[in-house]
Amino acid sequence: MKNDKDPTNHNVTLGYVLGALGVFIFAMTLPMTRLAVGDSQHPQLSPLFVTVGRAAVAGLLSAAYLFVRRCPVPPRALWRTLALSAAGTVIGFPLGIAMALREVPSMHAAVVTGLLPLATAIAGAITTKKRHSLGFWLCAILGCALVIIFAHHQGGGRLVGADGWLLFSIISAAIGYVAGARASAQLPSPQVISWVLVGSLPLTLPLMLLFWPQGHIEAPAWIGFGYVSLFSMWIGFFAWYRGLVLGGVVRVSQVQLLQPFLALLLAAPILGERLDPLTLGFSLVILVVVAVGRWLP
Repeated sequence: MKNDKDPTNHNVTLGYVLGALGVFIFAMTLPMTRLAVGDSQHPQLSPLFVTVGRAAVAGLLSAAYLFVRRCPVPPRALWRTLALSAAGTVIGFPLGIAMALREVPSMHAAVVTGLLPLATAIAGAITTKKRHSLGFWLCAILGCALVIIFAHHQGGGRLVGADGWLLFSIISAAIGYVAGARASAQLPSPQVISWVLVGSLPLTLPLMLLFWPQGHIEAPAWIGFGYVSLFSMWIGFFAWYRGLVLGGVVRVSQVQLLQPFLALLLAAPILGERLDPLTLGFSLVILVVVAVGRWLP
């Protein structure tokens, strides 16, 4: 009988479905974070408050969830893995995104973070020490190359200071995702993200109170903060980590290639940013690349 480490075709398919659900939830993160922090001309919540506040709110919800479900404390052998996941997904990625989105539009951030699937795939391959077909890696590289071309075109052929924060967020997320997937092989996925968030509370809760905003904050900013706290920081990981375990980190991570383009599509109605035909064309091409990679051995 096969287990999650040697996934059956059914497990791989379910892994892709759950991974896609997580990606859709995460795709809303960029426009919602932009709503929360505002821009340099009309700042709203500070990036530091959004980073620690979303984790603190989700951590309190996680504590309630773990208490109601009477979940046991994870074994000490997992604490280091959970801490690594927290460093990447609770602090690194949200901080990098929030800092960048104060300076650049959501669509700019979406195309740059399109490099995340390749970063996650590389981190997963190094961690699991598994070999995958040349065709699979060519699809992964092609998909990321398309993202880079798109980012170059949309960015006017140049990088800005915020791109450094976006690169930091990509590396952080890749490491955090893989660590979370490793923990999810031993604990149910809801418990993994919940314990990650609860373990971060001694840091995030005091800092949330310290950076609590002063003055008037517009309602859309609080709506954006609420979304990234409940969905981006908590519920989305339930589906994402389970999908990585069932389908394999390297394969399912490629579904993330769709995330920047979903974020672009969502940024238009949420933020009023302009959506051009080139975006839709690249979205279709990326979808084909992911589909081909799905069926390669």
